[in-house]
Amino acid sequence: MNSPDLALPDTPADEGQECYHCGLPVPAETRHYVKIDGRARRMCCIGCEAVAQSIVDNGLTDYYRHRDAMPEPQKEALPAELQELGLFDHPDFQKSFVQPLGEHEREASLILEGITCAACVWLNEQHVSRQPGVSLVEINYATRRARVRWDERLIKLSGILAAIQAIGYRAYPYDAERSEQIAQRERRSMLWRVFVAGFGMMQVMMYAVPAYIAGEGEMGPDIELMMRWASLLLTLPVVLYSAAPFFQRALRDLKLRRLGMDVPVALGVGSAFLASVWATLTAGGEVYFDSVTMFVFFLLCGRYLEMLARQKAVRGVEELGKVIPAFAERMCAWPGQESERVPVSQLAPGDVLRVRPGEVIPADGVVVDGRSDANESLLTGESRPVPKTPGQPVTGGSINVSSPLVIRVEHVGDTTRLAAIRRLMERASSEKPRIAQQSDRVAVVFIVTLLALASVTGVAWYFIDPDRALWVFVSVLVVACPCALSLATPTALTVATDTLARMGVLVTRGHAIEALARANHFVFDKTGTLTYGRMTLEEVRPLGDRDAQALRVLAAALEQGSEHPIAEGLRQAAGGAALPAVDEIVAETGQGVAGRIAGRALWIGRPEYVAAHIGQALPPEVAEFEARGGSVIALGGESGWLGLFRLADVARAEAPQLTAKLAGERAAMTVLSGDTPAVVSALAQDLAIPEAHGGMTPQGKQEFIAGLQRSPAAVVAMVGDGVNDAPVLAQAHVSVAMGGGTELARNQADIVLLSENLAGLGRGMDVARRTLAIIRQNLWWSFAYNFTSVPLAMIGLVTPWMAGIGMAGSSLLVVLNALRLQRQPRQD
Repeated sequence: MNSPDLALPDTPADEGQECYHCGLPVPAETRHYVKIDGRARRMCCIGCEAVAQSIVDNGLTDYYRHRDAMPEPQKEALPAELQELGLFDHPDFQKSFVQPLGEHEREASLILEGITCAACVWLNEQHVSRQPGVSLVEINYATRRARVRWDERLIKLSGILAAIQAIGYRAYPYDAERSEQIAQRERRSMLWRVFVAGFGMMQVMMYAVPAYIAGEGEMGPDIELMMRWASLLLTLPVVLYSAAPFFQRALRDLKLRRLGMDVPVALGVGSAFLASVWATLTAGGEVYFDSVTMFVFFLLCGRYLEMLARQKAVRGVEELGKVIPAFAERMCAWPGQESERVPVSQLAPGDVLRVRPGEVIPADGVVVDGRSDANESLLTGESRPVPKTPGQPVTGGSINVSSPLVIRVEHVGDTTRLAAIRRLMERASSEKPRIAQQSDRVAVVFIVTLLALASVTGVAWYFIDPDRALWVFVSVLVVACPCALSLATPTALTVATDTLARMGVLVTRGHAIEALARANHFVFDKTGTLTYGRMTLEEVRPLGDRDAQALRVLAAALEQGSEHPIAEGLRQAAGGAALPAVDEIVAETGQGVAGRIAGRALWIGRPEYVAAHIGQALPPEVAEFEARGGSVIALGGESGWLGLFRLADVARAEAPQLTAKLAGERAAMTVLSGDTPAVVSALAQDLAIPEAHGGMTPQGKQEFIAGLQRSPAAVVAMVGDGVNDAPVLAQAHVSVAMGGGTELARNQADIVLLSENLAGLGRGMDVARRTLAIIRQNLWWSFAYNFTSVPLAMIGLVTPWMAGIGMAGSSLLVVLNALRLQRQPRQD
């Protein structure tokens, strides 16, 4: 949003400044400016830049002159007048995070602040989904990311954000800079609360220990009362500051008549503290200030460590958002040597850039000068540098390794491959798989059961031993809080998604990991999946009055709009010859293409397809070509058969390794292809795949997979082309596709192999199965811990501070167990 006439500072003289709009520190790598009162004012993020620019554009600059304090960090810094304008509904502001899905349907990626447990996620999803016009709300607990879909005729984005704020949470348009600022603020706030609780705990224990070790009559009533009052004063900041978020969130949940994880915690801390205050005021009974401070301290320590581990786990997507540099070196004219440094946001297709060794390539493009290597490991998981020479494509976000390159920009902003990867990862993180939904439902029921058990236990102990009733009640409340249960599934899935992405296996749907781990029947497409898909023309057989070169030209002309590998092979065979114009092109998926050249109708595709249109039987040469292997393509016209083409492809080098792995695991395998049955069977035999079917249409493939799914035990994985096989992929329980080229944004698969290497699928299966194993371990640990600790607490063997350690430790354990997934298996 930088204005064209805004002069950017040439030197980083303003490093370390605070944002002129909101007052937060400005990250060193950001370059956001708005011209206010004739001066370039620096902003911390694109959100503040957009808000400040709107303030200026709407003539509200006096807001900056008259304000006497910065706005609260949690709030969007807007004057009341601008809030009424509905800034969040402005199309220019929505460009970076809102996607149009239809004429009136919109989808936004948001980040939520204030989420602490699975109940918070459930509360937000239920509340927002009840707003008129909202059709979808999905929130990922581990990443705090939300995906919201709505009809703009019925509700505006500002109304959705207001609905979220009304129940005590805050939602922001997602961007990587904002996400990191919120994470830093969470860490800083939590660390201060831990410090206050720890300091208070140590001081309170100094006054509690003498009371514990003093013999009967050794401590006078006045001294004991003084120590109680000192403990009360030292406990106050722990309860009112360190434990304040527990009470605030619990009160919010109770107002909304819902139960969250913080309700039992607040009830336990509050009841113990109030009972201790009463005992201090009346100079009778027991006090539990030491238990209260210890419990709060240990619980905050556990949540702080859990927060650090969670933020570490979700950092993969954020890294993709930060990899593109802020500036690029644009050539003033090419050929030429004069250049200028410009913000990457100002690049446009056609610009020529110079990328020096060690720099990040700022946009997708093609090399026009220079020879070097590019490190694409962050995007594909492939650690080996990829050679780049003139004419070859380069991907924004990869690193130029050895020599300077001059590239011509082809895609910028949301149209780049990196942006497509980020969108697919965001979609996966926002979708909630079935296993996570089950865990959330169990956690909500568990809280209700817990409150009932604690109440019954407290009443029972009141009659057994009134002096112990309160702390037994508190211990039951705290020790069984199902925080570990709510963390068990989403944390493991988030870590697994990040780990797979680093391996070049991009998970784009929430259910994909679970489904891949359970898959027991793998169906493969042939061309471009089991083979490289680089078809080469092996032989041309004229059947009419045209020679071989004329047939190549006609075939290339008819196929010039197709994305299929066979079409690419036919175009390459034309050798750059001038192609005639084609009219009335009609493509029939899986069959062929029809068109008119110089007024004459032509058909190219499968021999059966051409024969049906020209009304003639198959020539004997078709069987001859099929016997030699490869794919047979026919060309015919109004006068009859014109010629045959035989193209060949080779199996991927890693395909035998994958099929051997699947065979060893007793997984069923099938090859489905539109190619001739003889060619398909030969490839299947080479790869030891027991079942193969050729000559299949996309509808036939879809029906075949539907037939497999009629078996209750079958979990079908389809591995194919993410663009051309979209209906077939959608039919399978889980779909996998190669992710090369510029078609990633249209890829409909649940999992995309960015490195175009089938070995990645084998490694992905291992990670998926390890993920399910770790989820089971976490769930078993959560249930075992609760079913063991609750009876012990009910019979009085667990004190409140011990309960705090147990609760915090169980939550931390499931997070650390999930982080084991970050250890990638060794790649052969």
